[in-house]
Amino acid sequence: MSTVLVIDDSASIVQHFSMILQGGGYEVATAGNGKEGIDQIDAGLKPSIILTDLNMPDMDGVAFIKAARRTAATRFTPIIVLSSDTDGRRRDAARAAGASGWLTKPPQPSQLLAVVKQLAPLK
Repeated sequence: MSTVLVIDDSASIVQHFSMILQGGGYEVATAGNGKEGIDQIDAGLKPSIILTDLNMPDMDGVAFIKAARRTAATRFTPIIVLSSDTDGRRRDAARAAGASGWLTKPPQPSQLLAVVKQLAPLK
């Protein structure tokens, strides 16, 4: 089964995205910040796709993306940034770090599932 790693410091956002993705047939792993996400990957998690917020404590989204791209298990894993930040410089920084795409928070459930299914089809 395909696993989605959802990284966001808002527990309600993580719960909301998890319900949508599980309803779409995905397994979901969660982390409250980029460091927790990297720790899970280092512990053996191999997600099919990663959804990450940008603005988080301890390790923000851009730092997470850079770290994930240096890790063999996630070097080529699609990473979608989910953020309410409309600053084009932050989007450019995320893309330069290796982000695969960007969705504005909160995405419609159908939009979120469509993007995830396109980049990480169910196995």
